[in-house]
Amino acid sequence: MCHHLLLRLGCCGIVFAIIGNAQEHHAQHAWDYTNARGPSHWGDLKPAYAPCKTGHEQSPIDITEVKKADLPAIEFDYRPSPLHIVDNGHTVMVNYVSGSSIRVAGRRYELKQFHFHRPSEEKINGKGFDMSLHLVHVSESGKLAVVAVLLQQGEDTSPITELWKNLPQETTRNNLSSPLHINASLMLPPDRNYFTYTGSLTTPPCSEGVTWFVLTHPVSVSAADIRRFSELYPNNARPTQPLGNRIVLESH
Repeated sequence: MCHHLLLRLGCCGIVFAIIGNAQEHHAQHAWDYTNARGPSHWGDLKPAYAPCKTGHEQSPIDITEVKKADLPAIEFDYRPSPLHIVDNGHTVMVNYVSGSSIRVAGRRYELKQFHFHRPSEEKINGKGFDMSLHLVHVSESGKLAVVAVLLQQGEDTSPITELWKNLPQETTRNNLSSPLHINASLMLPPDRNYFTYTGSLTTPPCSEGVTWFVLTHPVSVSAADIRRFSELYPNNARPTQPLGNRIVLESH
């Protein structure tokens, strides 16, 4: 079954097989996750990054207090897309072709790309996870919505892990196109309940007004796949930010 899915759909796991020294070829970045240009300094590096320091609705957050609400379901309409990987020096990102989307309360958001963080940027009641997956969407009016999927080390029998296991072990380019296709729906948990709040991008310029949907149930990934990503990015997670006056809602 997994082999059949691989041949037809591929999966994001190939992103973890990008050549280990790829970072050495990136141009100097204005920001990163180290001390000198890390998260505590982002707001001072460029005027455009000021929200990283002065914003009041920043992400990620530690989800500790929630209000149960009768929220609409997230309607996922993810379709297969040609695999296009970019190692941008901050994370491994997969650009998605048009045609896939989510719809929430009648508003449609187009899936543009997804990428990974290690460890997870989101926490729940102080608990972090091994990794997180962020699926970035934009509405017709330009509003951003991010679906966060928590990834936790566990059994290697999930569809994601099986697919990653069978992907090529090395590539030679940081920007890779492949004849394989992916379907982002394979990376979602069966249970689609979620937390939601208004936040920001978690990287500069930390723009606010982003709607976040954090799926409550994590997805299991293998230790080997976590290790592959760690060889590229051992820590590319922004620390949690103050919640302030915001309210986090949880779907039933």
